[in-house]
Amino acid sequence: MTTLARVMIALVGSAVLAPTPSEPAPDAVTVFAAASLTDSFRELGRIFEQEHPGTSVRFSFAGSQQLALQMEQGAPADVFASADQRWMDEVKDKGLVTGATPVFVRNRLVVIVPRINPARISKLEDLVRHGTKLVLAADQVPVGKYSREVLKKLAASPTFPPDYDRRVLANVVSQEENVKGVVSKVQLGEADAGIVYRSDVTPAVARYISELEIPAASNVTAEYPIAVLKSARNADGGRRFVQLVRSAAGQRILKVHRFIPVTASEPAGHP
Repeated sequence: MTTLARVMIALVGSAVLAPTPSEPAPDAVTVFAAASLTDSFRELGRIFEQEHPGTSVRFSFAGSQQLALQMEQGAPADVFASADQRWMDEVKDKGLVTGATPVFVRNRLVVIVPRINPARISKLEDLVRHGTKLVLAADQVPVGKYSREVLKKLAASPTFPPDYDRRVLANVVSQEENVKGVVSKVQLGEADAGIVYRSDVTPAVARYISELEIPAASNVTAEYPIAVLKSARNADGGRRFVQLVRSAAGQRILKVHRFIPVTASEPAGHP
């Protein structure tokens, strides 16, 4: 081997082995959000990333009770968006949140049935029918708690039997850890009916299920608070994400996803 060949091999080898300068890791905002916010927050995340080049938004979607437990056990997050005040108060009591926890959007409930509707459920009264397979979220899940409140209110109304809630709950065959589990079982025909947020009946889901409206007097209004965590690694990014969610643009996107926007004239939330 000639001297020139040895030099060329050495140069190539050094070029391969020499470390290449790495790009700085982009800032990230980690958002823990209720499962019902999945589609709307992903859209908001894309907008946030466009408005803040070099910053990424990382989401963890689950039942609010699951997210609260994860944060209590040390899971890192910058922002927490809960589907009810109960779990926001839980993390606040643990000292994980010290600032404001404003309500940023609201929601309502609907009953869903499979489009093919083998149980022939056409009205809320049919949910008491013996053998009906009803799926709800567990009571510790916000939508599960709201669902039981609705059933109790229906039982107290003059057009429903006083034991309506007890008879409907007797037909529950599964209790899910989040609202998406309820939607999935009804959509797949594994249940005859379920109670979910109206925002969960997305265009993709609506192809497979039908909705039964709950009378306004017996429905509940779910309130979603949001906060930046005390231990946030990117508190500034977290605050900017919260600002986007609460902005007019953010509220329009939430409305498109069938949430109820919080207007300027309404209370901002809990201090």
